[in-house]
This record gives sequence, C-alpha cells and structure tokens, in this order.
Amino acid sequence: MLSSSAASANQIGATFSLRPNFLLASSSDCGGALQFLFSSYSFRSRSVFLRTWHGRRGGFLPNRGFRVFCESKLQTEELLIRRYSPFLESAFLNRNGASVSDEWQAVPDIWRSSAERYGDRVALTDPYHDPPSSMTYKQLEEEILDFSEGLRVVGVKPEDKIALFADNSCRWLVADQGIMATGAINVVRGSRSSVEELLQIYDHSESVALAVDSPELFNRIAEAFSSKVVMKFVILLWGEKSSLASEEETPVFNYKEILDLGRGSRKSMLDFNDARGKYTYETINSDDVATLVYTSGTTGNPKGVMLTHRNLLHQIKNLWDVVPAEAGDRFLSMLPPWHAYERACEYFTLTYGIEQVYTTVRNLKEDLLQYQPNFIISVPLVYETLYSGIQKQISTSSTARKFIALTFIRISLAYMEFKRIYEGTYLTRNQKQASYLASLYDWLWARVVAAILWPLHMLGKKLVYSKIHSAIGISKAGISGGGSLPLHVDKFFEAIGVKVQNGYGLTETSPVIAARRPNNNVLGSVGPPIRHTEFKVVDLETGEVLPPGSSGIVNVRGPQVMKGYYKNPAATKQVLDEDGWLSTGDIGWIAPHHSTGRSRRCGGVIVLEGRAKDTIVLSTGENVEPVELEEAAMRSSLIQQIVVVGQDQRRLGAIIVPNKEEVLLAAKKLSIVDVNASELSMDKMKNLVYEDLRRWTTGCSFQIGPILIVDEPFTIDSGLMTPTMKIRRDRVVAQYKEQIHNLYK
Repeated sequence: MLSSSAASANQIGATFSLRPNFLLASSSDCGGALQFLFSSYSFRSRSVFLRTWHGRRGGFLPNRGFRVFCESKLQTEELLIRRYSPFLESAFLNRNGASVSDEWQAVPDIWRSSAERYGDRVALTDPYHDPPSSMTYKQLEEEILDFSEGLRVVGVKPEDKIALFADNSCRWLVADQGIMATGAINVVRGSRSSVEELLQIYDHSESVALAVDSPELFNRIAEAFSSKVVMKFVILLWGEKSSLASEEETPVFNYKEILDLGRGSRKSMLDFNDARGKYTYETINSDDVATLVYTSGTTGNPKGVMLTHRNLLHQIKNLWDVVPAEAGDRFLSMLPPWHAYERACEYFTLTYGIEQVYTTVRNLKEDLLQYQPNFIISVPLVYETLYSGIQKQISTSSTARKFIALTFIRISLAYMEFKRIYEGTYLTRNQKQASYLASLYDWLWARVVAAILWPLHMLGKKLVYSKIHSAIGISKAGISGGGSLPLHVDKFFEAIGVKVQNGYGLTETSPVIAARRPNNNVLGSVGPPIRHTEFKVVDLETGEVLPPGSSGIVNVRGPQVMKGYYKNPAATKQVLDEDGWLSTGDIGWIAPHHSTGRSRRCGGVIVLEGRAKDTIVLSTGENVEPVELEEAAMRSSLIQQIVVVGQDQRRLGAIIVPNKEEVLLAAKKLSIVDVNASELSMDKMKNLVYEDLRRWTTGCSFQIGPILIVDEPFTIDSGLMTPTMKIRRDRVVAQYKEQIHNLYK
C-alpha cells in the first residue's frame, strides 16, 4: 500500500514531510499532496488524524484548520531543525553542505562503519518472532535509516522522549537506534514490568509517544495510559493493529508502516532539492543525552539514568580487551536489551562483524546445542542454571559414570588451584609480600603437583568435559555481569575448560567499569578497571581513601559515568561529586600489588563483597554481608532461592524457597518416606533443607538460625525479582514481615 502511495506522490509532483501541527508541501498542487496523504493511510479513528501533546487534544480534526505552506503562494517557509548522526548520514548530507564527520560522534554512527566493513555478513538472527528474521549489516543500516526517517515523518523532533517498552529482538535494536538517530531520546523498559511501573516511567520521563513490543502489551497498558498520559502516536514493533482490543484515538503504526514512510521520505529528500531545503541541519553532539534508563533496583523507586552518546561510545571503543570478538563469531543474546549491560555489549560486538542470535530462557539449552556460540553474555543466574543442569545430569547417571565424572572434576579443581599459584593469579588481600625464596619454593611446589595432575586433567577433558562442551558451545568465553557470580560456579567452569569472565558495572556507568581479561582471569575478582577508568575505595563514615586490601565503598570515575538522574538533582548529588567520582554503593577492595609470589598478577583487580545497603546489622553490633551465606547455600540442590534476614536480631534467619522435587528425592534416598510417595510434610521438608543448609554454610563467617519455608518462588511477575533476575530483598522482607517476626519469638 505504501509503495503504491509513494508512486502516486511522484505522479503529482508533491513532496511532503509530516510534522506536529503542520504539513510542508512543495508543489503547485497542494491539494494533490493532501489527497495523497489522506489516501495513503487508514487510521483506527477517523475523527482524529493526529492527537496533540502538551496536555491537550488537537491535531487534524475534520472541522479544524491546519497549515499548508506552498512555495507557489509563500516566499518564505518556516525551517525545521533536522538533527542527525553525522557519520551515519554523511553520504546523504554531503549533498546539502551539512557538517559530516569521519569519526563516531553519536552511537548510530557505528552502523555505517559496520555496513561498509561487513555489508553482506549476517548481523542478526531472530528465530522466535513472527516472522522469523535475519538481517545483514547492510540491511540493518538501511532499516535504521528508514525507521529514523519514518519517525521524523510522524512528528518526532530532536530531544523528544520516546518510550520504548519492548523485549529483545532485531526490531528493538532498529527502533532504539532509529530513535537515537533523530536526536530524540529513548526511554527503555521491558514488557514484563507492571502497568504501574511503565506508567510511572512514561509520565516521569515526559515521553510524548510510545513504541511497544506487541498488541498484547499495548492492550494491557492502554486503559491506564489513555486516561493519564498523552501519546502522539503508538508504534507496534510486532503484530498487527487488528489485534488491538479497542479503537484508539491515538494514531497507531506498525513497524512496516514506519519503515515505508521513512523510505518514501528519504527518496523524496534525495530526488528533490526543495525537500532538503526545508531543514536547518544540526549534528548530534556526543554530550547529548541518548537514552533514559530507569534503574530496576532491588530497593526504592526507579530513577532515570541519563546516558549520553559519549558514555555509550566509550563502551563501544573499549570493550575489545575484555571480549576479543572477531568477524564471524556467534553470540547468543538473551538478556533484556534495555539492560545497560546487554545493550552496550550488543553495540560493541556488532562493530566487529559478529552474528547475534536472539534466544530466550526457555530455548537456551536447545540453542546452545544448535548454534554453538563462541560467546554468551549474560547474568550469573544463567551460569548457575547451566551449572545446576550439568550437576543434575551427572547425579542421575549410572553409579560408575557418576563416580568417574565427579573424580575427574575434583582432580581438575585441584589442578586449577595449583595452576593459579604458579601463574600468579591466586587472589589475596594481604599487603605483605612473601620473600623471594618462599615465593620460589611455592612456585616449584605448585608446578610439580600441577604436572602430576595434568595428565589426569587432560583425560577428564577427553572423557567427560568434551561432552559438556559439545552441549553448551561457548568455545571462547562466557561473560558474566549484572550480579555476583558464585565462586563455586566460577571454579567449576574453569575446571572443565569453559572460560567465564566476570565483570562489574552499574546502569549509572553505561555500565562496564571493570572486567576480567582472557589472559588474566583472576577468579574471585571482577578484574581490573577497563581503559580510562579510575577506582578508589573509601571509608563509609569518613570518606577517607583506604589502602589496597582494605574494604570500603567503591568509587569510580571515567568517561562512562552518567550525566545524572533525570529531574532529580538531589539524588545525583548524593552519588556523584564535583570531581566526577561516582559512589557505587558497593563494598569492596582493591588487590595489593606484589612483584613476586602467587599473587603477582593480581594487583589492581577489584573484589566485591556486597551492597552497603544489603548489610545486616545484628543486635550484637556485628555487620553481616548476606551474599556470602546466600551463595554458599545455593550450592545445595535442595534450595531454589534464599534471602538471609536478621536486621536488629540476635542471630540470622533465612527465607527459603525449596526445590521440592530434589527434597522429595533426597527423602526417598534416606528412607524418610516411601519410594512411591508423591509429597512430603512441611516439617520433614524443613528438617531436610535445614540440615543441607548447615552442611553447605559451615565454612561461612556466620551461621543461619531459624528458617522460613515458603511455597511460592520469587518471580518477576510477583514483583519479588527485578527484570534482570535479581531478588528484591526489601520486597521479600516486607511481604513476609509477620512470618519473619514469628521466627524470632
């Protein structure tokens, strides 16, 4: 429909650009231009063509005037500002004398570079949407250009806020970059957030329009949005307008319509000088805000983090040291794309000619086997899930196979321990350095023992680990971020030869500020700072800078640090000082530098111990970091989820979601219930879980006393987990406040 309409426009010799409250036409026949415009689209409501903004209705009503400027009748026209990404649009803008650049100045500039280098290589594979999609680098660049121009046609102006509420897909990336390329600011969130949260974000950000994942999401939020906020238009990234539950006064476009509008407008701009002359051209500045990301947070209300093009470009230019991607490498993508970690990594990897395959939690196991990715970038929960799956497969094997597999794993764990010693990557916080002779003896001993264990480790690799590798791929590395990676999971993957690199960052830092390197993967740490990034650790009370090895609040400074919180200068001032230092709110320490010994390659790496606001203060005055206990407890196959509690109490307690299938299986093995039993009493379940909990947490600094067993898992839908799968500790404690109180009676 749209292509034929574009042909009609050529026949009448009219070019137009739809803008808020007015239409620009260059033709001796303005009526022809209008006839073309209204014949091209059938909107869901005939009574309103465009709905206005700034809190009032309006637009093109049947009995209401609008302005058409015709060159034949007017000598002068109002020039519109066209803000653009200077390298992305340099080929087009060279014709107009507008300023262009050979360097990246805005995030969308990267797509021209990638299209030139890797044009016909497959960039994106999206098998689970309808229709399944595959896009080359050249096609990706063209769709971004068409989408951005389509947004201009429907009235998007520089610095407008456009809410992008959608999940991971190739169209999310096109929409994200299309919005940025117009000089507008996207406000991002996923479809699993509550209606209240999405409404709060839309309203607080002062968004003027909405791009949504699907008709299902729009149907869920439509009633609340239509009565409380104003939307110029809505874009459906997937699905059809016919699936909308009710007639909307707000204009609704599907993805293809926006592309077609943009394609037609771009053609007009190229074909007609008059169309290009309607604009005054401005480049997007690197310090302009590119996106607003509302922190999911495990406590408190979301805050809108303002990230600039410069912030994100720092990530794109400086992550290769961490992830040495090469053209043709395959990445699996499964995190929410609005999550700063996934987003920055997508931008970065796609500048190196990789293929990104979109997957889901449900399809991860099959896709690891089918696509055999070189890299996977994800949160710790994914690696914990893979670890649990492997352990379960081993435990359900025959007695002989189970014994062989576990024996080889124990040998490999020991081998890696000694290997770290002689390679100098054995983490320590001790500032005192061992003598040269002691270090030499330590090195020789570790080398000898490792040499003895090496043949058995290699045999385990051939007999056991190769099967695991063929099932999960990840031939180069798994990159973990967005949370704490349990040490036992870290050591397990190292032992079986799957490299897992842990990193660290915050939404407020775009996000990566530190990460382990492939050639210096210091377990137990989050690695050294990435380029152009500084760290210091300060005392929580005095703010005094602490020496290496001392725990305190981690502060960071660098080009990736946010501009601030949107419309919240007080919150910005709390975390960001005048010298550019951001207080992360995390407790950690910096490893001391040693010139010799088992820790000689660890100097400067960052070690995290937990969140300052997660610290539990017992009535005895002791401070407890719950993460240590929770990570140890999660090694138990009987525990699905756990939250340690005990604020202002004499001892710690815990809220536990049991793994009921595993608990029942354990009860049968111990003859606590009959082999044919299908359920377990609460008392027996509690006793079994508590015994296993004590077994796994024996080596921790503190012990857990009373426990509360709950049936319902903590989920995103229940509001007890963030969209990035971190437990909202404060909400769990609030929900079970009465039961926690009863624990301590």
